[in-house]
Amino acid sequence: MDAGDTQHLRTLLEDYLQRYASRDERLISYFSDDFSGFTGGGNVLVKDKTEWVAITRQDFAQIREPLRLELKDLSLQALSDTVAVATTFFTIHLPVADHFLSRETARLVLIFRKEAEGWKIVHSSISVPYHQAREGEVYPLSALAERHQTLEALSAERTIRLSEANDNLRQSNEELARLAAEHRLAAAQLRESEALYRLLTEDVSDVVWKADRDLRITYISPVDERLRGFRPDEVVGHHVFEMFTDEGIATVKRLMAQGKVAERNGAPMTTLNFEAEHRCKDGRLLWAEVQSKPERDAYGTITGYHGITREITERKSMQDQVHRLAFFDPLTELANRRLLDDRLRQALGASERSGRHGALVFLDLDNFKSLNDTQGHEVGDRLLVEAARRLTACVRESDTVARFGGDEFVVLLNRLAEDDSAARANAAVVAKKIGLALAEPYVLAARRGEHGDDTVVHHCTASIGVATFLGRTATEDELLKWADAAMYEAKDAGRNCIRFHSPPSE
Repeated sequence: MDAGDTQHLRTLLEDYLQRYASRDERLISYFSDDFSGFTGGGNVLVKDKTEWVAITRQDFAQIREPLRLELKDLSLQALSDTVAVATTFFTIHLPVADHFLSRETARLVLIFRKEAEGWKIVHSSISVPYHQAREGEVYPLSALAERHQTLEALSAERTIRLSEANDNLRQSNEELARLAAEHRLAAAQLRESEALYRLLTEDVSDVVWKADRDLRITYISPVDERLRGFRPDEVVGHHVFEMFTDEGIATVKRLMAQGKVAERNGAPMTTLNFEAEHRCKDGRLLWAEVQSKPERDAYGTITGYHGITREITERKSMQDQVHRLAFFDPLTELANRRLLDDRLRQALGASERSGRHGALVFLDLDNFKSLNDTQGHEVGDRLLVEAARRLTACVRESDTVARFGGDEFVVLLNRLAEDDSAARANAAVVAKKIGLALAEPYVLAARRGEHGDDTVVHHCTASIGVATFLGRTATEDELLKWADAAMYEAKDAGRNCIRFHSPPSE
């Protein structure tokens, strides 16, 4: 994607946000005909442009006055010559006093595609954090339970009164008839409550279940068969762990252990919420959110558990996609600048605690521009992907390799020696290994249009700058500047070499 397209997309994105803030319906002209979107207030993927336009108009009808969008961050990345993704973080200020959105950060991901009419939005995903008004309330089961308990208490009261009437007021047939009628009414109400309970547990999209104190299923609604394929008789009597993967079992055990510790410390276990992968009868795995609550006897002892399970496979998939777009470079799949900043903050803290040095390696590919100019961006992208693979192979899993932008890469090395000279020697070994790996010839495929594919052999070295650190004696920005300066010293020295820049002594 050339610089003109990049600037055009940035202008298009800014105009889209401005029109959204000003409640200008003309922004619907940016949507592609095969648009899809994921709204911030729901968990349904909208796959129809007409439906999305209706949602947008509903949004504008609810709040007609202009909004103010306070932009926090913006990232525009090209996935190809015709596809780009924009990620923005901003705060929404509604035209009302003291609203919660002004204290939360919203995230918007837009995917643009170049079409015959120009750049169009083919996918939109917005996430707006919010808090539930009543913790743990998904369906009105609490109100149902309260009504059920009231009816049970009423039935018990009427039964006692009826028994007393049989013993003490046998001569009053009229009173007996009245009490019997009241009893029948209470029983009818109880049956109605039970029917409503079955309706809520068996016809909703969530799975309702109960288990005994040993975590063996005693009831599960038929929805589970539609989701996972198991009939109720194949689940009842089995341990709940049979539903989960090993990771899910570990999650449940950890939460149960924490609950037992809390119980011993006088804080009774209440509702547990967690997400885990569930096993299906046909071998599939699906993600589900589980809400569990213990049942207790009159002495407070846990006698069992009940809860609700909701499938969130699609939501998890969208979260994973958004996470990758937010923290990883789409071309090389390396960490991006945002993730590197976070890893560097962690590395500084770990170095301060352990007393061991770390190092930041900043490198730039020599002669990369000439490849782009002569062979095109597609071949250049293939070289960047191969360079990323070689860099990753040169370091440990505990280290971080990031693409800083263009043909610049950063490698974060952790847990080097405690002595400064030894740490510099450790970093030098890795830097030399990187230099040798990147200097190996690159054999790259190149498309020649009607003449078929061809291969290009390219030689590309690297200029490498290294900055060591110990604890928080320098900020993240200072370390990046030091390593960047050392890299430019390597370029000035003729390229294909390594230069060190150490923090100034205190």
